[in-house]
Amino acid sequence: MNESIEKAIRELSLGKFVLVYDVDGREEEVDLVCLAEKVTPNHVYQLRNDAGGLICIAMHAKIAEKLGLPFMLEIYSNVLSQYSIFNKISPNVACPYGDKPSFSVTINHVDTYTGITDNDRGLTIREFGLLGSQIYQNGVKNDYYRDIFGANFRAPGHTHLLIAKQQLLKERLGHTELTVTLALLGGLSPVLVLCEMLDGTTGKALSIKKAREYAKRNNLVMVEGKEIVKAFDEYLLKVKN
Repeated sequence: MNESIEKAIRELSLGKFVLVYDVDGREEEVDLVCLAEKVTPNHVYQLRNDAGGLICIAMHAKIAEKLGLPFMLEIYSNVLSQYSIFNKISPNVACPYGDKPSFSVTINHVDTYTGITDNDRGLTIREFGLLGSQIYQNGVKNDYYRDIFGANFRAPGHTHLLIAKQQLLKERLGHTELTVTLALLGGLSPVLVLCEMLDGTTGKALSIKKAREYAKRNNLVMVEGKEIVKAFDEYLLKVKN
């Protein structure tokens, strides 16, 4: 792994933010990223003020499978006969940049009130991160975790869940897969909170140049998707041999 990847992993392990750019020709966006289990209300405040995009929790596919969580597109497909509008607004097509969205359901922790405040979202994100970490590390039966999830969270809520593809970067190069892969490369919990960085002046995504300037001002590490892809390929080669 190169120095930037190693630094990013170290920063994530300490509960700090890192910046992740996807790849040229895709979204071409930079996300502000942190381990979900480390999140505090202050993290949420920084995400919505400094990043400004949609605050989501990205998880490894193994966690979603244990909890029985589907992709949102699967839910839409299963209600077509009752709500035909989904035939029109969700015709199973890819996004403009080439792949299907990783969205699952939205959740709130049961101890939240409205679910949207920094305290509420911080609680939801942190507790799901802790549960996801436990699920990934242990081999307890699915029903056990589903009961815990059902007792501690409710849906719909104010925090979006994202599910990474089974083969990670071999299937998709989205921020969901990139951030989950980055965590796995460092032996960290593959449950992360992420938020797109936006530019209030241009009305567009924050450019990679401005993102680098933000990272420098705030002493944060920034990595590019191509670096994570290379590190992942090296990891897979090492495992294979």
